[in-house]
Amino acid sequence: MTAKKKILLLSMPFGALERPALGLSLFKARLADEGIPCEVRYLTFIFAHLIGVEDYRWISTDLPHTAFAGEWVFTPALYGPNACAHATYVRDILQGIWRLDDRCIARILRAQTMAEHFLDYCLDTVPWGEYALLGFTSTFEQNLASLALAKRVKEAYPQVHVVFGGANWEDEMGLELHRRFPFVDFACRGEADESFPTLVRLLLAGHLKGKRRDAIPGLIYRANGRSVPTEPARPVEDLDSLPIPDYSDYFRDFDLSSAGSCVVPTLLFEGARGCWWGAKRHCTFCGLNGRTLAYRAKSAERALREVEHLAGRWRIDMLQAVDNVVNMSYFRDFFPALARAKRSLRFFYEIRANLSHEQVKMLRDAGVLNVQPGIESLNDHVLQLMRKGTTALQNVQLLRWCSEYGVQADWNLLYGFPGETAEDYDQLLCLLRQIRFLNAPTACGPIRLDRFSPYFNEAATYGLVNVRPMPPYKYLYPFGEECLRKIAYYFDYDYAAPHVPATGRSAALIQYVSDWKANPEPGSLQAFERPDGTLAILDTRSSAIRTSATLRGIDKQVYDYCDRARSLAAIRGHIRRTFPHAKLSESQVGAFLAALVAHGYMITDGARFLSLAIRVESIEDKS
Repeated sequence: MTAKKKILLLSMPFGALERPALGLSLFKARLADEGIPCEVRYLTFIFAHLIGVEDYRWISTDLPHTAFAGEWVFTPALYGPNACAHATYVRDILQGIWRLDDRCIARILRAQTMAEHFLDYCLDTVPWGEYALLGFTSTFEQNLASLALAKRVKEAYPQVHVVFGGANWEDEMGLELHRRFPFVDFACRGEADESFPTLVRLLLAGHLKGKRRDAIPGLIYRANGRSVPTEPARPVEDLDSLPIPDYSDYFRDFDLSSAGSCVVPTLLFEGARGCWWGAKRHCTFCGLNGRTLAYRAKSAERALREVEHLAGRWRIDMLQAVDNVVNMSYFRDFFPALARAKRSLRFFYEIRANLSHEQVKMLRDAGVLNVQPGIESLNDHVLQLMRKGTTALQNVQLLRWCSEYGVQADWNLLYGFPGETAEDYDQLLCLLRQIRFLNAPTACGPIRLDRFSPYFNEAATYGLVNVRPMPPYKYLYPFGEECLRKIAYYFDYDYAAPHVPATGRSAALIQYVSDWKANPEPGSLQAFERPDGTLAILDTRSSAIRTSATLRGIDKQVYDYCDRARSLAAIRGHIRRTFPHAKLSESQVGAFLAALVAHGYMITDGARFLSLAIRVESIEDKS
């Protein structure tokens, strides 16, 4: 095979510095299995070196991503200078919407001045003529940098085939982008695990035309100046058939970069695709997965083998699962096996809040010490509006169990759901005050209208009107409103009566969360069992009404039983089974529960009761 048969895959700014590109790493491994030389280059590190790693990470992770500052940095390099559009973006988006100060804007402008130098450097130093195909992955704010470089390479090396793929090129977005940028030869929409290697094979063999080209699912190609889509790509059903990703190019470029002083690499691990909850009842605001919502998972045996290979090969103990939601069957085999292995691995996983106490402990024992539990509200009505399938008390009990087992849970509060009421905000604030000793939410903000979400697909049904692309898009793609509607992933909207939420109450919520994050509760609410079988509760919170209490007998049994949310009927049934000779009326049980709630030891939604104290092995007995 000649040198011109090589394949080059690129990860461009503003791709993450701390993790490799999973899709490109899978393609590299798959093509290697077929004997096709493939190289991956992370040009992200070069741009980070030019503008400074600190500024790169600030733009890519700290700035609001719907400002699209990282994309805007490369607009002059792609379209040419436009002083009017430049000044308007700064005024309307950076200053007007996001209230960035002059210092922040200066950092973004400095990065923009380096974009041309970066692209020139890449064009001069990469041996483009050695490659038959150039593939770009484009997710989040990688699109314009990738397009700007692709345009330059295509002009200088017209024989090199340019292919785009990734989340930014999913479905209608990919077709419109392909139409607008004629230097892009092909685009892969959807999961390209099979379509991209097929494209490469046919291209290298010189057979990429006619029926063979049309038979590649999920492909967009150019014919007589038109963008022609083939039938949609079929999602991979057997994930065990996928190769183990090859991250060697990432670590090569990382080691050669200046990022090592402040960036700690994380390995990406894929155990599943799709969302098993979304396949049953799609959360109204969620646009993840596009057209591939169906849930598929690797077997526990294969998942374990992949974890062992990745951790052993790269000597890194932090793995981030990219799964949208944890595979529940892994609690039977995968997580227990990790726990038995007793390796010093640490995992991040996205989970659902309706896990059991035992399952949270299993996560901890397996090394899953960071989770995102999909908690976006602590109000039952709002949770119903978003079709989340959990309750406020379930969310709180999950946060408490994570605290007990030392699992860091990152959660958020969203507001502005169609149909929210003022009472929802009042109830939410009341509950937040009761749990302030737990970890504060990571963020608090309005819902976003994402392409592929039920809110987007059925906007009128949910009372969302005047749906339009977010304002920054017109500065990124100067092609007119109809084009932007096809390219955009994020949209603005208005509410129609009677769905208008009581967002006027959101200011109090935002202020409370902001204060909570800035001034976390110094005290705590803890409980431990004494040797005599009683339960000691110590309340050191600033809001404590009674700083300590001792529960015994029936009282202790009830508090233990309410480790997860229980109804009054269930509590009375438990008392009858545990203390068959006890004669307690419903009013007596209710009065005891009400006293626990009044003292802040327990919370209730009016129907169920949940104990709040964090269980510990022992605390100093101050009662």
